[in-house]
Amino acid sequence: MQDDQEIIAKVLQGNKGAYALIVNKYKGKVASILQKSFPHSNDIEDIVQEVFIKAYYSLPDYKPNHSFSAWLYRIAINRGIDEWRKRKRAPLLAEMDVELKDDGPAPEDAYLVKEQRTGLRRQMMVLDLEHRTVLALHYLQQLSYQEISSKLSLSVDTVRMRLSHARKKLREQLIKTEKKGGHPL
Repeated sequence: MQDDQEIIAKVLQGNKGAYALIVNKYKGKVASILQKSFPHSNDIEDIVQEVFIKAYYSLPDYKPNHSFSAWLYRIAINRGIDEWRKRKRAPLLAEMDVELKDDGPAPEDAYLVKEQRTGLRRQMMVLDLEHRTVLALHYLQQLSYQEISSKLSLSVDTVRMRLSHARKKLREQLIKTEKKGGHPL
């Protein structure tokens, strides 16, 4: 197999097809790096592709006296960090929306479920962010305590405690709303 430096030189001289050798050689490792950051993501292949596109257009900036693989892995790590920041900024509640399928419930049932979810989201919004987050991750994204622990960098015991407190606070909020004469959901 050709040396990375030789392949890069060919690509920089206009042989775009030679870049496929680089992609084939490193795509597994790049995917592995990104998979560690996003173990439950279906977007890994897209992100890997973005990494190789970024690397291709950045090849003129690559310094041949440095390791190409380290340079490429740094691009992958930076792209992973960007993706993580983007996902962190996206509101958790946006992930709670449910798509209705044609073979789903009758329209009136779907409407009632949607109203209940809207009411539940409204009640959850009263809770503080840490309680809202663990509820959403556990019940809406169906993550285990261990997965939540990993995602939020908390101990499993802390996740268990926050989830217990969140359920209690949500229950209290629902009872309070019902006592005021409103429908809890």
